[in-house]
Amino acid sequence: MAYLHFYHFIEKGLCPVKDESFLTKEYLDTAIDWIPSMKNLKLKDVPSFIRTTDRDDIMLKFTLHEVERAKRTSAIILNTFDDLEHDVIRSIQPIFSPVYSIGPLHLLANRVIEDSGEVGRMGSNLWKEEIECLAWLDTKAPDSVVYVNFGSITVTSAKQLAEFALGLAGSGKEFLWVIRPDLVAGEAAVVPPEFLVETRDRGMMASWCPQEKVLSHPAVGGFLTHCGWNSMLESLCGGVPMICWPFFAEQPTNCKFCCDEWGVGMEISENVKREEIETVVKELMDGENGRKMREKAREWRRLAEKATENKYGSSVINFETVVSKVVLRQRSED
Repeated sequence: MAYLHFYHFIEKGLCPVKDESFLTKEYLDTAIDWIPSMKNLKLKDVPSFIRTTDRDDIMLKFTLHEVERAKRTSAIILNTFDDLEHDVIRSIQPIFSPVYSIGPLHLLANRVIEDSGEVGRMGSNLWKEEIECLAWLDTKAPDSVVYVNFGSITVTSAKQLAEFALGLAGSGKEFLWVIRPDLVAGEAAVVPPEFLVETRDRGMMASWCPQEKVLSHPAVGGFLTHCGWNSMLESLCGGVPMICWPFFAEQPTNCKFCCDEWGVGMEISENVKREEIETVVKELMDGENGRKMREKAREWRRLAEKATENKYGSSVINFETVVSKVVLRQRSED
């Protein structure tokens, strides 16, 4: 929905900006109150490609082009479910008709694809998974572990990595932290030695892991995430609340909905500080806000399962409609 209105940002003079000095907190706090079904929105919550100084920016042009192409499609499918984004889906319907929500796709796929089968063994990860972390989680108490993963392409600075590490150390909580070899831009991902000393008995680090299984594990009680859509859906389906550190693209929008609309997240500042990490992790795992978010996350898990678990689920019905009315009809016409 936000991408659909990018051209309005251009018409209203909000994009492009004159130069990067305009991208202050005050400017990014500009209220955006003219996108249907997206309430209490600020400029900082809009996909980041709008924050450019160049009208010919490649991602801005790509987005505008793809929106126009999408209007000529025979159907639009969305990896979400009706209960989660009902109002936005209904607002998109008049623009893209028909629109089908058929997610969460991984739950839908799990109904029909066996892990041991040929398709199941293919997987969809960009990195080799280290499954040892699941055995480690088996030894932990319910809701006791913080899972940390910034996805497959997000990068940090060495300073940011150190602040995350020392914040986790200061929280006193057990954690499973995925650190890709290329996580730090331009150099090796190395955590401070004092972090390793302080957390040697309560943490596990991996270069990648089977995230869907991790987030559905009873031991995982919180997720520090970059707010990529797959990660957020997997966290909701696991009933796990989130600490949100959005990086780029649609991640700020995902973060906004996670924290303000769905009630399952707490945002941390872009300028990472160990004290904030420590405080927010403690609140998520032990505080009253964390308890309420965990209850809400489990309710979203129930609704996601309802949408996908049987033939009367909304996503199952929509998926079968796509197959019968769009895919098979197109084949017969061809």
